[in-house]
Amino acid sequence: MTAAEVLAAHAPAAALCPALPAWDGELAGRLLMAPMAGVSDAAYRLVARAGGAALAYSEMVSCAGLHYGEKSWELVDPDPAEPDIAVQLFGSKPELFRESAERVAARLGEKLALIDVNMACPVPKVTKKGEGSALLENPELAAKIVRACREGAPGVAVTVKIRRGRSMGQEVAPEFARAMEDAGAVAVAVHGRFATQMYHGEADWGAVSRVVDAVSIPVIASGDMLTHEAALRALAETGATAVMVARGTYGNPWVFSGHEPSAAEKIAAFECHVRLLEATGAHLKRARSLAGWYFKGMPDAARWRNAAMSCVRAEEFLAVAAEVRAHVC
Repeated sequence: MTAAEVLAAHAPAAALCPALPAWDGELAGRLLMAPMAGVSDAAYRLVARAGGAALAYSEMVSCAGLHYGEKSWELVDPDPAEPDIAVQLFGSKPELFRESAERVAARLGEKLALIDVNMACPVPKVTKKGEGSALLENPELAAKIVRACREGAPGVAVTVKIRRGRSMGQEVAPEFARAMEDAGAVAVAVHGRFATQMYHGEADWGAVSRVVDAVSIPVIASGDMLTHEAALRALAETGATAVMVARGTYGNPWVFSGHEPSAAEKIAAFECHVRLLEATGAHLKRARSLAGWYFKGMPDAARWRNAAMSCVRAEEFLAVAAEVRAHVC
């Protein structure tokens, strides 16, 4: 089955919508699915869009990877069932960003919703190369990168994702965001943690508010959007135009709509997601993490999670889901 056929056949049982509307370019009040390394593949994006995400992002894609090899393009190419996709690039060399933006725009055409530049990733193997959140310490280079993307893909919206700052207590987000606006970024997503915090502690939504006050472009709030209610509260409290949801999507594509799923709907969503992994050619071992997320909170959840850890083929994961259904529903 194709991904579109999987959605048509299996999404309704999971209270997910098989018809995926295209991104209309509007951010106001929207909930977006964040780029997540090792997570936001085509199947994940499709489930999020079926759950109500207004837009879904690729995993972060290395500009150097796009330049030197073909494998990185697997992260860029949308499935035919996807109406569009936001592509997030990372790197540190403006000339590679220019080239990547040009090639991505030519390859995806109308399916490219926007190009986002990652200036937020805190992982040492990224930052030690001057990439990701390391760019927060080099606003001049970051501005050159934004301008390079605009030059490489004229007419394509270019956005950036940042954190409060690189190191604890050294917030640079407001002035950094102004520099990105001056360079031509049309929106900025702000994660309310410092890079050195990684994902520990609580996100400070006040940092988002301070960026909102500093720029005239739309601001997207990020960090601790773990529920639909939290996302709506962030919109109200920060003045942000939109919200980006990351970990809140784990096993919960309904986070975008606010629907409270039943156990049967969670199981059906897992089954749909497994079939989408297969339809999109993804590695089915990803379903092991999905099982833990979708079955969380169910009776004997640890048992079902452990059962999934030994699965390899789609049929095996679906058999676990059938067993969960027999015991839980």
